[in-house]
Amino acid sequence: MQVITTIAQLRARLSVERAIAFVPTMGNLHEGHLNLMRQAREHGDCVVASIFVNPLQFGPNEDFDQYPRTLDADCVKLQGLVDVVFAPVVNEMYPLQQTVFVEPPPVANELCGAARPGHFRGMATVVLKLLNIVQPRVALFGKKDYQQLHIIRQLTAQLNLPVRIVGGETVRAVDGLALSSRNQYLSEAERNEAVFLNQTLQAMRLSVLQGVRDFEQLQQQAVQALADRGWQVDYVAIRNQSDLQPASGGQRDLVILAAARLGKTRLLDNVEVSLDA
Repeated sequence: MQVITTIAQLRARLSVERAIAFVPTMGNLHEGHLNLMRQAREHGDCVVASIFVNPLQFGPNEDFDQYPRTLDADCVKLQGLVDVVFAPVVNEMYPLQQTVFVEPPPVANELCGAARPGHFRGMATVVLKLLNIVQPRVALFGKKDYQQLHIIRQLTAQLNLPVRIVGGETVRAVDGLALSSRNQYLSEAERNEAVFLNQTLQAMRLSVLQGVRDFEQLQQQAVQALADRGWQVDYVAIRNQSDLQPASGGQRDLVILAAARLGKTRLLDNVEVSLDA
């Protein structure tokens, strides 16, 4: 496994590869990331992982400075799973004072985009840069960040990029909590409470499967249930899987998404719902 820090070195290394599978990350890797690396091996002869904490997708009062940077430990975990680790510094990715931004589709202003203005603009910009640098045949992203995955698929389709985007299923702890690098911010009491987010979404999923179609009421009840337990809720929303627009009673493939803050930690989760025709 090679660890490469410059774009020129990476391009030279990858120039001989024909089938590259790519997994971009911000590091502090957990089993969810590693599962994507294993899946990547099924899609390419050369597996590349990037580790880069992207400043463009953090707001002024968010956790960019505190975000855990664990490159050495990450590289140990990646041994035997990937062929190349690309770990650039900020000046390598953004060498000019003025950055050319990628404008994401309008859905980027909803859900997490409404709570984190500019987040998806920064995410789309770095993803496009990384895809241009690595030039993979396939790139893999986790479904836990469902809106992000949707926007990346829109981005690659609109810009005609020659890459296939594959979504990896969310990896969970035994109690159902979606694995996340930010889970380590949780206190012991918060960690015990955190599973309630997934339990809430699973209860909503069951209600929909049992025939409930008043989605607005389901959303409001979920927000209230979380708030009653001390959560600060950004949103709970039932959307269409295909376009992330608000679901109506006639849609068959739905996704229930939520983002809420427990103490200082913002947690994301979602569950898909497919109804019989």
